[in-house]
Amino acid sequence: MAEQQPFGATDTSQTLNITLQNKSNSSQVYAYVTGQALNNGNKPMFIQADGSSIYYPTSPSATGAPLAVDCAIPLGSPGTSKNVVIPRIAGGRVWFSIDAKLTFMLNPGPAIVEPSVSNPSDKNFNINWTFTEFTFNADQLFANLTYVDFASIPLSLTLTNRAGNTQTCPGMPVDGLTTIANELKAQTARDGRPWDQLIHSYNGTPLRILSPNNLLVFNANVWGNYWDEYVNSVWARFVSTDLTVNTQASFGNVTGRVTNNLLSLGTAGTFAKPTAKDIFSNSTGPFATGENAARNAVIPRLAAAFNRSTLLDATQFPNGSNSANYYKNATTNHYARIIHQVQKDGRGYAFPYDDVVPDGGSDVAGTMHDGSPTLWTIAIGGN
Repeated sequence: MAEQQPFGATDTSQTLNITLQNKSNSSQVYAYVTGQALNNGNKPMFIQADGSSIYYPTSPSATGAPLAVDCAIPLGSPGTSKNVVIPRIAGGRVWFSIDAKLTFMLNPGPAIVEPSVSNPSDKNFNINWTFTEFTFNADQLFANLTYVDFASIPLSLTLTNRAGNTQTCPGMPVDGLTTIANELKAQTARDGRPWDQLIHSYNGTPLRILSPNNLLVFNANVWGNYWDEYVNSVWARFVSTDLTVNTQASFGNVTGRVTNNLLSLGTAGTFAKPTAKDIFSNSTGPFATGENAARNAVIPRLAAAFNRSTLLDATQFPNGSNSANYYKNATTNHYARIIHQVQKDGRGYAFPYDDVVPDGGSDVAGTMHDGSPTLWTIAIGGN
């Protein structure tokens, strides 16, 4: 998640009710809730299998220690639900797995060792699992459907507040993963790039779809010069044309041009040409954040414009474009394009700065937030 900020000052309850719905075809579905306990010194925590008791791990003497408590929350057979109660949590995740439990471990600290999709030696590597991210604090519940790392099992989110108002993020349909895999294969057939390598299969069936950034973990050179021609065109355009980034913060509009092969944006500093790694990661090279606050406000908007390939179509970002114009160039983040295409309402967090929207624009990242939440419902399976 990129730029979560409190929306409103309503004081939330000390706890929040969550309903976990099994809308899959399996009776072996498990959930896990992790995060840092805001009312207990930000200690790492799990919700236990009963759905309400809290487990605070103690620091082990060595790495890779097992949990002392079973924290797998069984959801039951298809069509059933499990009620869970959580305290205020920062950096929270609700995890789900189908047909097998997940293995979490502990390192000294304590630090929770979470399942990984980029480590083939991880015990969870060939298990079907996913998660949704959230923060529940005194100001709000903020949650989103995240595909920043990978896509796998369909999830949907529904949030109801004290006034009875409801907001939803419906996610992708039950066959969403198959559609994504097929679309990625078709894109490879069109441009010869390794989009099909994002598909991780197990026993001959697609298990998950990795993000382009996660594919770099397996092969640092996999994307090669993919973005070079597009980046060169952008740089050539803004030698003689102003590029304006609205920081959507106190820094206002930052305007500049390309000089001496660097994009110079006033108080935000200069930006070198980004590589494929920089664009897909949103965090390296010219997109690495630091002490310059104006630059840190520009980076999300510039990185989003690259991933959405809008830099040749407008001169102001993000306000010069809208979602109808995203991903239209042949060179674009096709993973993000397809992720949005497959969602029932087009919304889902497909790259780290996918929450960047024009002033007054609609959310495309599948986020929801409310200052007086009473019930958060998460459905797994897409049915």
